[in-house]
Amino acid sequence: MIRTAPEDVTQVVVSPKGAESMRRGHPWIFRSAVLDTCSMHGHDALGSICRIVSDKRERLGCGVLDPSSPIAVRVWGLGPDATLNAEVFRARVERALVLRRTLFADGDTTAYRILNGEGDRVPGIVLDRYADVAVLKIDGDAARHVAPEIMRHLEGVLRDEGITTLLDRHASRAGNAQSFGCAKDKRIEIRFGPARDKVHVTEHGVPFLVDVVRGQKTGAFLDQRENRRRVGELVTARLRAGRSARVLNLFSYAGGFSIRAALAGATVTSLDIAAQAHASAQESFKLAGIAPSKHEFITADAFAWLADAKRRGRTWDVVISDPPSFAPNERAKPKAIAAYRTLHRACADVLAPHGHLVAASCSSHVDAEEFAATLNDAALLRSDLSLLEMFGLPADHPTLPNFPEGRYLKFAVLT
Repeated sequence: MIRTAPEDVTQVVVSPKGAESMRRGHPWIFRSAVLDTCSMHGHDALGSICRIVSDKRERLGCGVLDPSSPIAVRVWGLGPDATLNAEVFRARVERALVLRRTLFADGDTTAYRILNGEGDRVPGIVLDRYADVAVLKIDGDAARHVAPEIMRHLEGVLRDEGITTLLDRHASRAGNAQSFGCAKDKRIEIRFGPARDKVHVTEHGVPFLVDVVRGQKTGAFLDQRENRRRVGELVTARLRAGRSARVLNLFSYAGGFSIRAALAGATVTSLDIAAQAHASAQESFKLAGIAPSKHEFITADAFAWLADAKRRGRTWDVVISDPPSFAPNERAKPKAIAAYRTLHRACADVLAPHGHLVAASCSSHVDAEEFAATLNDAALLRSDLSLLEMFGLPADHPTLPNFPEGRYLKFAVLT
């Protein structure tokens, strides 16, 4: 239960540096910034609503306490009167929905993010929509602990938006929700509505299939939606200029970039280490009216396969690289940067003259400048490519100005 007693609520005292970061809008209080608290030890503190104060006992705001995490507090509100309850959460959901109604008013896109955690000021809570199915992901034990109380009105709000099923991914085995479709390390709980697994959605009018039970993240990589459209536009521009458009899509997963390229008229080679990913991609190809047999689907390790393609002299006009995160934490950053350099050099080796190299990173620990450095002349061992554009997250993935960790996506286009 949420601890709401006005005077005996846990107080977390933060350092001057932590206080200043919080005032500027950073939504996390790291353990290193905590000077003192009466409840940082012991199970009962998990998920407690805490008052955050400065070393001079100035009331800074409120948050949710997580005694065992490096992120000791997730900040929910600023100011001496800040509080957290179901009404606060409901108001933030409704505010988020206003933005999404504006962004997707034309109805051409039915797969998008409703709540982007810290970016929508609901720390640790992500909610994605796939047509009439919503998928919830909660980050961290503290957020999971406090969620039932603050989300009491969520079903009514979502049903009003046309959502008929709410699935909770990676949920604990506790509770009364119906459970289904699990791997050993995954669990799906039905918060309301009938069980669903595969859902037909559209993205800028393009249909595709999403597996909301077994798919990555909440089912699909919604953060790359606008970049998938950009790939289609890139292919269209090449063809209109009388140039060829042979596309290589590495780490192709469910084939989002491949579909947009194929619809624009490209011949596409999709490569992924998981054969099942190709099966899903081919289903979406058919939904979009594309014959999979006219394109190439390869199951292989990208690094080894690229080396072999170079030996055989194969090249493509557009090479897309969108690997999984190489840096899950700060310690992995040096190896991640080295891996990006190796991968991008291998991509450049199979890029045809006057081609486009499209490179993405979802590693939050590697910032945009560091990522661009893995695409410079020394990294690629060639000096004929220029960076045309660098994109980030789409508008349904808002972030906070003082929260660089939230701006994890980098999408670079070179030619």
